[in-house]
Amino acid sequence: MPDALDATPYDALLLLSFGGPEGPDDVVPFLENVTRGRGIPKERLKEVGQHYFLFGGVSPINDQNRALLQALREDFAAHGLDLPVYWGNRNWAPYLTDTLREMAADGRRRVLVLATSAYASYSGCRQYRENLADALATLQAEGVDVPAVDKLRHYFNHPGFVEPMTDGVLRALADLPEDVRGGAHIAFTTHSIPTAAADTSGPVESHGDGGAYVAQHLDVARLIADAVRERTGVDHPWQLVYQSRSGAPHIPWLEPDICDHLEERHAAGVPAVVMAPIGFVSDHMEVLYDLDTEATAKAGELGLPVRRSATVGADPRFAAAVRELILERAAVERGREVTPCALGALGPSHDVCPVGCCPARTPRPAAAGADSPYA
Repeated sequence: MPDALDATPYDALLLLSFGGPEGPDDVVPFLENVTRGRGIPKERLKEVGQHYFLFGGVSPINDQNRALLQALREDFAAHGLDLPVYWGNRNWAPYLTDTLREMAADGRRRVLVLATSAYASYSGCRQYRENLADALATLQAEGVDVPAVDKLRHYFNHPGFVEPMTDGVLRALADLPEDVRGGAHIAFTTHSIPTAAADTSGPVESHGDGGAYVAQHLDVARLIADAVRERTGVDHPWQLVYQSRSGAPHIPWLEPDICDHLEERHAAGVPAVVMAPIGFVSDHMEVLYDLDTEATAKAGELGLPVRRSATVGADPRFAAAVRELILERAAVERGREVTPCALGALGPSHDVCPVGCCPARTPRPAAAGADSPYA
């Protein structure tokens, strides 16, 4: 095998995602999994689940992951990368623990993990690592000889992630009426998180207002806005905004909310807005409801033309980026010098999450990091 396609020492890739219900009967059990330990009554979960019931109780995330799995397997096969790809979810079938059990039974001894979250934060990184640690502990208690597990670095600024989103923004702009297109504002959206979690995201040395979470999103937004200007000749104004807040009202979360932002932009005389969900890998429920349903309805009330740009999903360029990230990390593990691929001002993220990176609200073991009990 040519060294360029050598994934050694890894013998499998695990696609690790959030999971979602695939029918009305799944919605409340799924939400019980997501909120386990918080003591939320079932009646309240039924209320929360209304977003899912609007779409037949089906989240699009699982089909999105199936499409990404297919894209990865096709890309690997086309380029001669012999690496099996598995899929496990944190909150719904196929469950992470079951998938790791299957991988161990198949003899996989060194696994790389691709999380469907591109940025640093507790909920976008460390919580995935905590779930990995929980699953490995369960299997060890069963007497399973568990594989070693590493996690691919954050890929928010990889060209294979940024370029498909840039094309999506360009398509959304082109779809606006010509008389408002030139003055359109771009609202780059991502998931709102508590400001305390944002401020402590990323390595300790990068902690500060917004932490790595905000800094990484701003870097991606600048990259896309600059690329749009270069390709259209128009310097569209833009702002990073937030969506999908779910916390208690008294706890500060990142703002402004997308709907509030649409009202403010409309009042300022902006003729149109493109909503660009750069914080999301695929069109899962929070994109379909919070942007395509709620924010689009708000824009309709205002008489403000809006378009929503596409997420990366299963774009072949993203699949190619994953292949490149695998080969990059494998070469590092073999002691080779590599030049990581990254755009923007921040450079490539760390391969191994350091101690103190995106700290947990309540300390728990986390795998695939410098503080992993499974090193």
